[in-house]
Amino acid sequence: MRVLGIDPGLTRCGVGVVEGSVGRPLTLIDVNVIRTSASEHIAQRLVTIERGLDAWLDEFQPDAVAVERVFARSDSSTIMGTAQASGIALVVAARRGLPVALHTPSEVKAAVSGSGRADKAQVGAMVTRILRLDAPPKPADAADALALAITHIWRGGAQARIDAALAAAGRRP
Repeated sequence: MRVLGIDPGLTRCGVGVVEGSVGRPLTLIDVNVIRTSASEHIAQRLVTIERGLDAWLDEFQPDAVAVERVFARSDSSTIMGTAQASGIALVVAARRGLPVALHTPSEVKAAVSGSGRADKAQVGAMVTRILRLDAPPKPADAADALALAITHIWRGGAQARIDAALAAAGRRP
């Protein structure tokens, strides 16, 4: 399974592609961030993110997309931009008919580090270890995107098998 992880952000939108399956070593395909300038109008920034995500989908042809679920923080200006970038990510994936999963930050932290309260450095260290990298991906948004893809492969892949088994048994997933 090949998964595009997206850590939505208006200034830096982390993107990372991981390939693998549960119980097998995972492989980093590519990782980066899509950047926009705060001096640009919000609409243009969202178009830049959309075009960037479309380019990643064209180049890497993922089987699924995993996006960080937006949650309330104290800074409403930050959450608004994150939510807008998240919406763009959902639209570009849905437009192509790709399965999209939303994972909470604590779910991702728990999946890759064993603790839902892990800090960014711990997540980066575990992504480095899981993917057998020489150094943690920078910036943290890139590492977070990879953590989302890893989480989806480990958890989303298992959920897909459960749903398929239920469907085969004639029950709704």
